[in-house]
Amino acid sequence: MPYVYLDNTGHVYDDKPVRVVSSCRMEIYRFPFDIQNCTFTFGPYLHFDSDVRTVMGNSTAKEILEDSREAMRTVGEWELIDIKRKMHILVHPQGTYQEIRYFIVFRRHPILYVVNLLVPSCFLVTVDLFSFLLPPANVDRSSFKMTLILGYTVFLLIMNDLLPATGENTPLINVFFSISLALMVASLLETIIITNIQYSSSHLPAVPHWLNVLVLRYLARVTGLSAKSKPKSKKVTVNLNPQDAQGSREARPGFLVTGMAKRPSSNTLPPADAVTPALTVRSREAQPGLLVTGVSKRSSSNTPPPADAVTPALIELRKLSRDLRAVRTQVDGHFQDSQGSQDWLMVGLVIDRLLFVLYIVFITASFGTIIVLWSVQDSYL
Repeated sequence: MPYVYLDNTGHVYDDKPVRVVSSCRMEIYRFPFDIQNCTFTFGPYLHFDSDVRTVMGNSTAKEILEDSREAMRTVGEWELIDIKRKMHILVHPQGTYQEIRYFIVFRRHPILYVVNLLVPSCFLVTVDLFSFLLPPANVDRSSFKMTLILGYTVFLLIMNDLLPATGENTPLINVFFSISLALMVASLLETIIITNIQYSSSHLPAVPHWLNVLVLRYLARVTGLSAKSKPKSKKVTVNLNPQDAQGSREARPGFLVTGMAKRPSSNTLPPADAVTPALTVRSREAQPGLLVTGVSKRSSSNTPPPADAVTPALIELRKLSRDLRAVRTQVDGHFQDSQGSQDWLMVGLVIDRLLFVLYIVFITASFGTIIVLWSVQDSYL
């Protein structure tokens, strides 16, 4: 087989098949939906264009593309989609060079990576998303989420060989895997915090003001939750002290008046000289919610008892009054602690809902990005 063909017009033809092994820079940012453009340059670098002139030949780029597709019998990971060529001239102080540049465009078949990488990852993230529907007070979320994180980590280690190892930019799919793993870890930490709040909210102090404003006022609106306002108590407690100058003239030592609210009424308390055998005195037409307790001393005359006279019943009633005050103080403290517990539980619920919303946004954005990149790759001409 001759090396070259020499024509009488001076044209030299070299149509000997040559196998050229070359490499090109890979743009793997959109892996596995990437399109690569490899450039091959041919030219006589030892001779100026005055000595050797390079021509493209009679075949067009389209004909070369069709011939190349017929020559590529094996359909593997890459698909040849286009071939372009261009004449380029290099200017040098001593002369000019001619060269021909061929631009070969390849497209990767993404179905293998979609089935083996993206679909399992999306399934695991979706399962973690639905785990937010489990009630944290009755079901242990943490073990379930730890199992998901372990499975996702093993999945990434097994599929690491399918990811490209070379390239100037980090592939977008690696960012997707990193964010998915970060959300799973954040979900586990959030579950631990909520579990701690569920079991120790009654022992925690009141919610700080800045946390109350940030979470219960602003983040609750973002997540669609609204913190319930505290109901104002309408209970009123009035202690009538006989030494008080503004007290009732008929009030006697040890009287305790407790009511829901003050209401004007024409009914009056029994007169001071009334003598009853009971320790509890009620008016015939008592006011709603009003309880009057006191001590009435038996007497055969209208003479009031001396100021220093202390009866056993009066002592017992004073003890009962102190006990009632202590019970009331404990009940008020219990309601205050209960309200603080409800605030902490509301903080945990808002955080849980916020992470749930972030999961939905991330999954929606990921699916949208995958669909757009795949459509752009398929529509490339």
